[in-house]
Amino acid sequence: MSLVHLNFESKYLRGNTDVNIILPDLPKGVDPEAFYCGGKKYPVLWLFHGGMGDYSDWVRKTNIEVYAAEHDLIVVMPSALNSSYCNWPHFGGGYNHHDYIIHELMPMVYAWFPASRNREDNFMAGLSMGGQATWKFAVNYPEKFAACAMLSAPTFDYAAKYAEEKGAGRVTGQTDLVEMYGGVEAFNATRENARGVVRKLVDAGRTGELPRLFAAAGAKDIHVDEFRETVDFFRNLGIPVEYKEVPGFAHEWRFWDLAIQDALQFFGIGGE
Repeated sequence: MSLVHLNFESKYLRGNTDVNIILPDLPKGVDPEAFYCGGKKYPVLWLFHGGMGDYSDWVRKTNIEVYAAEHDLIVVMPSALNSSYCNWPHFGGGYNHHDYIIHELMPMVYAWFPASRNREDNFMAGLSMGGQATWKFAVNYPEKFAACAMLSAPTFDYAAKYAEEKGAGRVTGQTDLVEMYGGVEAFNATRENARGVVRKLVDAGRTGELPRLFAAAGAKDIHVDEFRETVDFFRNLGIPVEYKEVPGFAHEWRFWDLAIQDALQFFGIGGE
């Protein structure tokens, strides 16, 4: 495969940022000019790292290049710091990662690379923090993705989560996010709250517009109960979620390398 590393100044992040992009490789025996100038558009996987990670994680710690090469798949892997892929308007002059993904990175990839814009050719997946973001993007932009995969990732009831963390004297990214938006009630009304958004879709009778959803977790993950509860939350709203729990694995890269293969198979681009 061809691996492209871009470092560029982002309007929405107010500074330089990094993204790795895997591109289909020239097949043996094919004329280079015919291949590169043929105008073919390829399916795209928008692939998110977890907390404390960056754009290099999936390439360094899994075989994602091998899997992409097997299926002529473009894979886009941005850096997100510990932002939860949300907008942080009061950080550093504005670190608006939600808007960056939708209004900057996606248009750039579609315009500069042989990436298909068609919904049926676009997929999203992420692990941990990146999986939480995938739930969010799936329900906010169902018209953009055919299927999404959330690996070791819950959605939160932010009122309960915030009360729990404040009562325990803990501060996490979720606590900071809620407080930046002015409290639980204000935050719950935003598009950053996946549960609030999906309830609106249910009320509007629009859940049939959602992409197909896949979730996976290691059975030894210390957060596995949260993952199960998230799947139950969606299913109780009448939204199908295919869930796979794998014995013997925790919150770890050995699991995510297996799980991304399951995700590709679920998408219909990762196996027979």
